[in-house]
Amino acid sequence: MSSAPTPAVILGDEPGSFPRSVLAERHPAIIRQVRDAFPYDPDRHRALDALHASCVRGVVEPLPADAHDREHWTSWGLDGYAGRSWYELPWLWSESYFYRRLLEAVGYFTPGPWQGIDPFRPFKQAELAAPETDAELAALDDLADRPAAAQARALLHGSLWGNRADLGFRLSDANAAAAAAVSALVADDSDTLWSLLPPSGAATLALIADNAGRELIPDLLLIAHLLREGRVGRAVLHVKPYPYYVSDATPADVVEALTRLVRADGAAAGYGRLLWAALADGTLTLRAHPFSAGPLPYAELPDDVRSELAGATLTIVKGDLNYRRLVGDRRWPPTTPFTDVTGYFPSPVAALRTLKSEVITGLTPATEAALVAAEGQRWRTGGTHALVQVRA
Repeated sequence: MSSAPTPAVILGDEPGSFPRSVLAERHPAIIRQVRDAFPYDPDRHRALDALHASCVRGVVEPLPADAHDREHWTSWGLDGYAGRSWYELPWLWSESYFYRRLLEAVGYFTPGPWQGIDPFRPFKQAELAAPETDAELAALDDLADRPAAAQARALLHGSLWGNRADLGFRLSDANAAAAAAVSALVADDSDTLWSLLPPSGAATLALIADNAGRELIPDLLLIAHLLREGRVGRAVLHVKPYPYYVSDATPADVVEALTRLVRADGAAAGYGRLLWAALADGTLTLRAHPFSAGPLPYAELPDDVRSELAGATLTIVKGDLNYRRLVGDRRWPPTTPFTDVTGYFPSPVAALRTLKSEVITGLTPATEAALVAAEGQRWRTGGTHALVQVRA
């Protein structure tokens, strides 16, 4: 373990920074989109307008006294942050609390007509129903004729890149499944990942999911392949307990993605039926712990989640937000060893992540230098690079 000082937590107060643009521009835009997506009543409109004003020029407000999760948020630091500017708080905390306040504004938790209505569902449904999804699922039929190792590689890259890679299944030539994706990998520990999942059927996989829709489907397909090929005997899929970060997957999103698979043609339907049966017999289990939608890094995992993950042969952590929670949302030098910052994690852990925020660890000096020379710092946030990092 390095003896270097731990770098500062990322805040949203630096003018011109990516975190500040999220707080000042992206969050108000999301409020407007949600406001227009449903025929909300005047009370909901007023609450959304108040949240918009708070984000632009206000301060963090506490949850209602009767909020069902007030105790959780109190333990996560709310009392110390209420009354302060969104911009001067840890960025991870501010982002997470914004989505909790958005659900409050639309009445998601409040008895009434809007209770339980996912404010992001129209956006998720549009993506899942897109004609491109049909083409991507149809390409699974071509994948079925390839060797198991090639299938595993394509499915892993599909999970890594989500819909950017067309699920990694464009197999018009021998290298099409991964050609674009692999060339943009800034770190690739895939061989170590596979070594942790030998085809003995004894492994337990935990997968902490990221987005719903066309990005959740390749995660589900990867799990199905690992179950079918005996690389895991049991899988646990961790999702969010309620809508979060616009596109993050919830149990309802898992059901919709599985339904999409089961109703597809060809190999896709076979994968869907396998997963449906796995959920029914307990081979695949869903988890939606409150901490999954919390504002803290995984170094602060609650005891029950830590204990469960400790029993996993491997935990795969998907996506950019989960990466930030895994390594800590700090200004790490990019060459900080990934193994150093994840040594606390209770099981071997693999990060599959497309880069969409500034946090990064585990790069070689040569890789960092080449990225900076080619792109300045744009490579950190543009979604054009990805990584597979493993701490065994």
